[in-house]
Amino acid sequence: MPLSIDVMNAKGEKSESLHLPEEVFGVKPHSRLVHEVVNAYLANTRRGTHSTKTRGEVSGGGIKPWKQKHTGNARAGSIRSPLWRHGGVIFGPKPHHGYLQPVPRQKRQLALKAILSDYLKQGRIRVVEGVSVSEPKTKNAAALVKKLGLPAKSFLVVDKIDPVFEKASRNLEGLRVCLAKDLNGYHVLLSDQLVFTKAGLVTLLKRLEGEGAAALSAN
Repeated sequence: MPLSIDVMNAKGEKSESLHLPEEVFGVKPHSRLVHEVVNAYLANTRRGTHSTKTRGEVSGGGIKPWKQKHTGNARAGSIRSPLWRHGGVIFGPKPHHGYLQPVPRQKRQLALKAILSDYLKQGRIRVVEGVSVSEPKTKNAAALVKKLGLPAKSFLVVDKIDPVFEKASRNLEGLRVCLAKDLNGYHVLLSDQLVFTKAGLVTLLKRLEGEGAAALSAN
């Protein structure tokens, strides 16, 4: 059975229906692959700049606190021992610690296709002709979102950023805007509804399947 989706205009009315390629929106679920790719994405966003000081890097402690014997105290060579308050840290993280988890491009694409296919099956994908407002005012963007009937947590995927709409929508809680060329599985999973502009959908298909699969056919 061919996959199709309706395209909505700015008034929230159906303007046309598009056939979607099964190679992108008809992929079987791959929960383990999606888990691997999302974990790798989150790990790769870590900067790894956190650092602790060893006993040799903590300032002070250059003198022996008391003589070795005949004081009744345990032997101590520095007040910066890891056993002491304000002392160094044993085996703490250092800046050279990396969290990079390389993931092949084919895996990332397959995970994204699996998520998109699942969202389409659940009815959580919409396509609109475009999004634009006349003035960069929040009320204009809010009115457009209301007409389109978008839920609170929606992810809008576009081919290019409209600076006027970006300014108008930046104060709308829950609405996020992303370029189709930057979309990944983690972004999709953050949203309740994935909304593509028609041009954004074409850009995504070019990225996932090449020029041949980017030609959307209308019913």
